[in-house]
Amino acid sequence: MHKKGEVLTLIKSISGIRGTIGGAPGEGLTPPDIVKFVSAFAHWQIQKTGNRKIVVGRDGRVSGEMVRNLTVGTLQGMGIDVVDLGLSTTPTVEIAVPEEGAGGGIILTASHNPKQWNALKLLNDKGEFISAADGREVLAIAGRGDYTYAEVDQLGKVGFNDTYFSRHIEQILALPLVDPEAIRKAGFRVVLDAVNSTGGLVVPRLLKELGVAIVDELYCTVDGQFPHDPEPLAENLTDLSAEVVRRKADLGIAVDPDVDRLVFVCEDGSMFGEEYTLVAVADYVLTRQPGNTVSNLSSTMALRDITQKHGGTYTAAAVGEVNVVEAMKATQAVIGGEGNGGVIYPALHYGRDALVGIALFLTHLAKKGGTVSALRAQYPSYHISKNKIVLSPDMDLDALMEKVKARYREQPLNTIDGVRIEFGSEWVHLRKSNTEPIIRVYSESGSVAAAEELAGKIMEEISSL
Repeated sequence: MHKKGEVLTLIKSISGIRGTIGGAPGEGLTPPDIVKFVSAFAHWQIQKTGNRKIVVGRDGRVSGEMVRNLTVGTLQGMGIDVVDLGLSTTPTVEIAVPEEGAGGGIILTASHNPKQWNALKLLNDKGEFISAADGREVLAIAGRGDYTYAEVDQLGKVGFNDTYFSRHIEQILALPLVDPEAIRKAGFRVVLDAVNSTGGLVVPRLLKELGVAIVDELYCTVDGQFPHDPEPLAENLTDLSAEVVRRKADLGIAVDPDVDRLVFVCEDGSMFGEEYTLVAVADYVLTRQPGNTVSNLSSTMALRDITQKHGGTYTAAAVGEVNVVEAMKATQAVIGGEGNGGVIYPALHYGRDALVGIALFLTHLAKKGGTVSALRAQYPSYHISKNKIVLSPDMDLDALMEKVKARYREQPLNTIDGVRIEFGSEWVHLRKSNTEPIIRVYSESGSVAAAEELAGKIMEEISSL
């Protein structure tokens, strides 16, 4: 039973279907909703590729087994052969899809959302998130109920494959820029917070194979009972921070439930900063592999500064992993990602991957020497303030955005995703939510106070408009 006043949510977006578990069909992520959207995706894949194989993997959520059973059964009913990875991570499923010669993949994870959520994340045959156009097509098929199920002799078969954590780790260890010997010599002690999801299975294995001397496991029991809000933000990592100091560890590592976001804690318990995960990894990669970089419009300017220092070109993409990947391919970027701790290293695959991020960061730290806080101090110091403006549902957001553009037309503007306004070494990014009547307001400056002041000023301007 849902508690009185608890809000049920089902969000159908181009990148997948996510929702809270329970309630009436169409209100939350219920069994009929799971069946409908999995059927639509399978139908779309068959029509587009003719391929009748899909890879499925899930994070450690309480609802994971139920969602997995419905997903796999539905795919069989559609005449799809399933490669079931069982408990897995988002990047591991992404690697498995092309290796299995599958037409697509489904990752059962609501990423950093709390435990009452789950989701279907949809991949194409390259193991990358399906495009916006393809996502719209899948939603349209689901809306029409435009699919038919297989007859008894054409039902799909299910095969289990638990080798992909090993394969994923082997591929990371084989990368030229990953140096386990340097990491082993450094003798690192690491505390890991895996939020009781699948990072608890794979990250300790990776750390040991990289040569980390001591791995202290915090919240690595894969039971889906998240010990804190699973988004790896500073306010949720107080236990990890305290444990790093208590154990005199060299650093702390936090991942989200599906292991595509990565955050570090310095040896003194301070936050390295989620925005700076990508900055540090890019600095290391660019030192040895000069080239271009990409992040999204809401990510720190520090990546641009580091890229230019190494002689490369930085590109800002629209928010969303699929948009970042598209821009990385277009500019042949050697490293990219998102400022939420998402590292995309194309030499391995085009997807946010905390595991490869860990390997590259530890190699960087081992070769540099010194502490994690000293490494952080080497990078330009910017601070991002994240706010939102709640609008009445009848407000015309597009018209409001046009007024903002007109008001700031003298400033450098980027309008590929909302409006980003630059003020010298500061910026504000305004973008409307796809799911609720709000405008997200991100601002960056040289201090927290300056970033908040800039955001406040722009929010007042919007209120007056």
